[in-house]
Amino acid sequence: MAIFRETPYSAFNFLVDLEPGQGSEVRAGFSEVSGLNAEVTVAEYRAGNDRTNYVRKVPGIHKAGDVTLKRGVIGAQNLYEWLEKGRTGKISEAKRDIVVKLQSEDRSDTVVSWKLRGAMPIKWTGPTLTAKGGGDVAIEELVLSVETIEQE
Repeated sequence: MAIFRETPYSAFNFLVDLEPGQGSEVRAGFSEVSGLNAEVTVAEYRAGNDRTNYVRKVPGIHKAGDVTLKRGVIGAQNLYEWLEKGRTGKISEAKRDIVVKLQSEDRSDTVVSWKLRGAMPIKWTGPTLTAKGGGDVAIEELVLSVETIEQE
């Protein structure tokens, strides 16, 4: 359940639960979650005998956008193994529900959560490796196809 307050929450305290209810350990935190969005398409309709000269907009199919997760490379194979399940045709194992939880600044409460239903990896991108500098963190990226998003 979302917790309302007058001032907006900060975006830097969040958790991503890749296997809700499984009690599995967290192998790495994510540094970024992007693409949380939902859309309702509309169909335009006008009957030939309508007295007004404009179309009616009727709600159509709703869809969720792709969600991108980014994290530092730590040697964990769980994201790549998840992608591999989809690549080898194990769709029932590849699709799962994911929960993204925004926390209060003191991390005492989950203030808003988003449930990504039917999430399945569709793209994994490894880190960009460069020999200059040495101050950058190696980041891997996973893009998820999501069937629907529910805000709680």
